Amino acid sequence: METIRHYFPDLTPQQESQFLQLKTLYSDWNNRINVISRKDFDNFYERHVLHSLGIAKVYSFLPGMQILDVGTGGGFPGIPLAILFPETQFLLVDSIGKKITVVKDIAEKIGLQNVSAMHLRAEEVKGTFDFIISRAVTAMPIFVGWVKHKIKKGTSKDGFSNGILYLKGGDLSEEFKGLTGKFKTYPLASYFSEEFFETKKVIHWVN
Repeated sequence: METIRHYFPDLTPQQESQFLQLKTLYSDWNNRINVISRKDFDNFYERHVLHSLGIAKVYSFLPGMQILDVGTGGGFPGIPLAILFPETQFLLVDSIGKKITVVKDIAEKIGLQNVSAMHLRAEEVKGTFDFIISRAVTAMPIFVGWVKHKIKKGTSKDGFSNGILYLKGGDLSEEFKGLTGKFKTYPLASYFSEEFFETKKVIHWVN
């Protein structure tokens, strides 16, 4: 939690409380179903919460925006970002129903009013969104094919284009060869000093 405070020093007391509650709640769920890799759990705040918040270092969502988190699993990156942006609306979807049960329970227990969660595949989601977020659910070209028609046309008021904000790691050169549209890569090592982030990136994709 000290790491979160270090990189996000302007948290309100409510946000601090919500972030603090996460590890206990996820630990309780992890004892029942495998929501988060056991070997990663000791590094919960760095590898799950802070990693999710990497998107916020690239772009700050505006009040009233609608964000879709595809393949959210147990709620990443959607829940940490929903805590950070309480006036932004988040829809978290996953094809595995028990993981959506976890998301709904945690969102309710920490008092998130801006999160909805649904047991759906990406292709089944109705409507369009300002941004679509995700954490490495598949190769980027495949993901773009799933969701590109669900992005609202245009650019936000501050000039940042609506699109996909995708958390990915490793060497992406081969993956990018099959990627249409425009994209920009933001290395998370530019924002976070921990070794874990050396190869992690946020990719902003625009049609």
